[in-house]
Amino acid sequence: MSETVRVRFAPSPTGFLHLGGARTALFNWAFARKYGGVFVLRIEDTDLSRSTEESVRVILESLRWLGLLWDEGPEVGGPYGPYFQSQRLHLYREYAEKLLQKGLAYECFCTPEELKERKERVIAQGGSWRYDRRCLHLSAREREAFRREGRKPVLRFRIPEGTTTFVDMLRGDVTFDNGELDDFVILKSDGMPTYNFACVVDDALMRITHVIRGDDHISNTPRQVLLYEAFGFPCPQFAHIPMILGKDRTRLSKRHGSPSVTYYRDMGYLPEAMVNYLARLSWATGEEEKEIFTREEIIERFSLEQVTKHAAVFDLDKLNWMNGVYLRAANPERLAGILIDILKRQGKVTGEDLTPEFSAYCRRVMALMRDRIRYVAQVLEEAEYFFTEHYEYDPQAVESVLFEEKVPEILGTSYELLKDLEPFDAATIEKAIRSEAERRGLKAAQFIHPLRVAVSGKKVGPGLFELLEVLGKERVLARIARTLRFLERG
Repeated sequence: MSETVRVRFAPSPTGFLHLGGARTALFNWAFARKYGGVFVLRIEDTDLSRSTEESVRVILESLRWLGLLWDEGPEVGGPYGPYFQSQRLHLYREYAEKLLQKGLAYECFCTPEELKERKERVIAQGGSWRYDRRCLHLSAREREAFRREGRKPVLRFRIPEGTTTFVDMLRGDVTFDNGELDDFVILKSDGMPTYNFACVVDDALMRITHVIRGDDHISNTPRQVLLYEAFGFPCPQFAHIPMILGKDRTRLSKRHGSPSVTYYRDMGYLPEAMVNYLARLSWATGEEEKEIFTREEIIERFSLEQVTKHAAVFDLDKLNWMNGVYLRAANPERLAGILIDILKRQGKVTGEDLTPEFSAYCRRVMALMRDRIRYVAQVLEEAEYFFTEHYEYDPQAVESVLFEEKVPEILGTSYELLKDLEPFDAATIEKAIRSEAERRGLKAAQFIHPLRVAVSGKKVGPGLFELLEVLGKERVLARIARTLRFLERG
């Protein structure tokens, strides 16, 4: 590409960063990185009643967590700022005035009530409503009279006759009949710009060369193309990527797994796994047997021509599988840090608990558990016994294991056996337990199963001897003693 590629991601700060938005950001970022271009972040916060600083913070945090760092935008700056639309209102007024002076826009004094009444009348007669241009040819006297009534006009863009065609990089030529478009509002009565108008002004002034966004924006594109032409701005290239749906082919929502990026961060998914998974939604590399892609491979291989036109399906099971692959390759120290963050968020540890010894313990826990989990928080869902002495015994485990006749004797023997055992590591523990079982003419399982339930409350889990080593002698002995008291109480 001869000119410098400039792309943008332009979220509205009215909530969290949605997975669909994250994938749009990813595709823009990958496109910019592949062609040595510029990735711009713009915050579209003209809906002042719904936009919040907290949402801005969450969006920025989410993008940083994913590693989608922007070259221009909030907290970074750049030559075409400001990068918040709420700080660019003077520009929208200036460019709206240019259209007004050219006769390409006009003031409309129709009230919402009048518009509603006329719309309902047209629909009742079987028609299709578009603004009827009631205010297109108002005289200066009529406009002044409306102003004296206290009416504040909106500014409408005048749609020309004919058709509007643009090239979509995924779909080829797309043509709209201008007769199907009405004279849309570009400035509201309070002076705030509408989406289509602000978007065009910003993309033009920020020198955006490629607009890569969701295909729910296709119907906006002809309006925007007409605005580019009205201003004499060069038109960017467009690529409308398919939406992400749930397995039931409906719009992605909480019933398919949370649509929020921060949810996955807080549950202990790894950002490189999320980026890998999002990249594969609607992007076909031609290497269908290959699922795991590094960030560098995504940049190297990414092509809009390989993005499919049909909707992507979000599959939580596949994401969990992919994250599991990354977890197994991850450094336990890094995973321990993620686990500690989760423990802090859940209020299970406080500042005084965060000792070097506790961090080392978390590293051992993650080294033991990472092959068994799909996300870090799963440790607390399935093995909370690592972090509390108040775990409950699984009723089935009590019935089928602890209530066996020889269990109190076996646990008592195990207590005495382990009390003085050194070193307290998996190999030494296993040798001692198996030797004792053999000496008593018992199967090793007759020791292993009661011990597992005693120290974890569960019938299944990681290898028992490794589990005992990680828990440490003090915890193990205390838990065996606790279980013996439980059995004495019956």
